[in-house]
Amino acid sequence: MMLDKNVGNVIESFKSRMEVGYKKYVTTTERTDIDMMGWLQHLQEELMDAVVYIERLKSEVNNETK
Repeated sequence: MMLDKNVGNVIESFKSRMEVGYKKYVTTTERTDIDMMGWLQHLQEELMDAVVYIERLKSEVNNETK
């Protein structure tokens, strides 16, 4: 039984993302061909994408309130 529906939704999203990622890359994050700097580079790129998404949404909110 899931006590928190939001946590359950996040868990399901992680499962779905894992399946999509495996189908696309045919590997997991347990791979050993990427060193620490490589993983840090991947993380930085993902976070940069997230910042762009935030900026886009902020722009949308600003346009709606004008």
